Amino acid sequence: MHASITAAYLARYRSAAADSPVELLPLTGAQRRFLITRRLAPLTRSDIVPLFFAFPRGTVDAARLGRAAAAVAARHPALCGGFATVRGTPVLRAGGPSVEAARIPVADHGGAAPALRAALLDWPLDGPALRLLVAQDPDAPEELLALALDHAACDEQSLGALIGELTAAYERDEPPAPGPDRQATADFREAVELQLAAEEAAAGPAAQAHWGRRLGTLVGTGGGAATATGMLTERLPGAQGAARSAVFPALLDAVGAAARRLHRADGPLALGYPWGGRPPGAPAALGCFLNTLVHPVPPRPAADLEELCDAWWDDLDHAGTPFDEVVRAARTAGSPWSGALDAMLTLEDMRRRPPLVLGGVAGREVHLAGRPLAAPLAVAAEHGQDLLVRLAWDSDRFPAADAEAAFEGLLAVLRRHLA
Repeated sequence: MHASITAAYLARYRSAAADSPVELLPLTGAQRRFLITRRLAPLTRSDIVPLFFAFPRGTVDAARLGRAAAAVAARHPALCGGFATVRGTPVLRAGGPSVEAARIPVADHGGAAPALRAALLDWPLDGPALRLLVAQDPDAPEELLALALDHAACDEQSLGALIGELTAAYERDEPPAPGPDRQATADFREAVELQLAAEEAAAGPAAQAHWGRRLGTLVGTGGGAATATGMLTERLPGAQGAARSAVFPALLDAVGAAARRLHRADGPLALGYPWGGRPPGAPAALGCFLNTLVHPVPPRPAADLEELCDAWWDDLDHAGTPFDEVVRAARTAGSPWSGALDAMLTLEDMRRRPPLVLGGVAGREVHLAGRPLAAPLAVAAEHGQDLLVRLAWDSDRFPAADAEAAFEGLLAVLRRHLA
C-alpha cells in the first residue's frame, strides 16, 4: 500500500524542523496547497481572502487600526509568523507581529474601490498575512476598509474570531505584546497536529475506493485560476428552521447547472467546495482547517434533489480525505483529471460572524468585483435572514452574456428547490 501524502509530509517537516535555527510549525493539507499553488502561479494570488467594509467618511483612524491589528496578530502564529517553504517543505516560521495597516491614495485609481483592488493585486508573494487598507474618495460620503488575509491564515471560523478581536482591540486602543505568545504557538501546533492526524486517518482504502468510484470519470476542462473577473449578485429569501438544511444541496445543483452551461463539456465537471472545521478537542487557533471536497457535476441535471442529496451525504462520510488524496484516487480509477477545479462554491452562515465595529460604528460589508479566483467560475452564498448569491467568472474565458444566462439558470434552479 502506498504511503499517505500526510505521512510523507510529516517526515519531511520533522527533518526540516530538526535542522532549522528558528522554530518551524507544521501546516494542514489546505495550508500546504496554498503555499504550493502560489509558488507555481505567483501572479494569480487567488489565495487572498478580502472582506470590504464601508464606513462613514472619517470613521477609521488608520494609526489606531494598525495598533489594533498588531495587537491581534501577536496572539496568533498564523498572523505573526511567516509562511515559507524550507527545503521544499511548506511550514510556518514562528515570529513577531507582521501586519500592514495604511491609507491608500485613490487619485491614481479613480475611486476607493479600484484603489483597494490595485493594492490587493500587488500583495507581495511573501507579504504579511494580514493587511487592513483604507481608501477614501474625496467625492464619496463613505470610506472603504479592506480586511484581507492570506487564506492559509484563515477560514470562516477564523474570520469571525478575527473580526471580534479586532473590534475589541480597536475599542481599547490596545498596544501589541512585545513578543510571540508561547501558549498561542503551542495551541497552533496542537491544532495542526490533530488536523494532520485526522487527515491521515481519513486517507485509507475505503476513502480511496469511494472517491475513485465518484470521480473516476471526471474529465474537467482545464479549470484553473482566473485573474479577470466579473460579478453578478442576487438576494433571495432565506430558508428558516429545518429548511436551511436543503440550501447547500440546492446550491450544488444550481451551480452545477451554471457550470454545464458555461463550460459546455461532455463529461463530468469538478465542482469544489470547502468543508470541515477544527478536529474535536483542538484549541481555537486561527488558520485554514478546511478541506476541499469535490462534487462531480454530471453532463445532465440530476433526476431530483433527493438523488443528489444521497450522493452528497455519502461524500460527507469521507469529507476528511485530503484533497490531494482525492485527486490520486480519481487518477488511479482512470480519470485524466489534473485536480484543477472547473467551479467553486462557498456558503457562509452569517449568523456566526459578528459585525466589525470601529469607534462605535458598525461597518457595512460590501462586495467588489475583480478579485482573482481559484476557478473560472465561483459562486459565493451568504445565508442570514436572506440568501445572498454572487457569481464571479473568468471574463477572459466566458462572455458576459453567457455568464448572465448561466446566472439566470442558477437562480431558477434555486428558486425551484427552495420554494
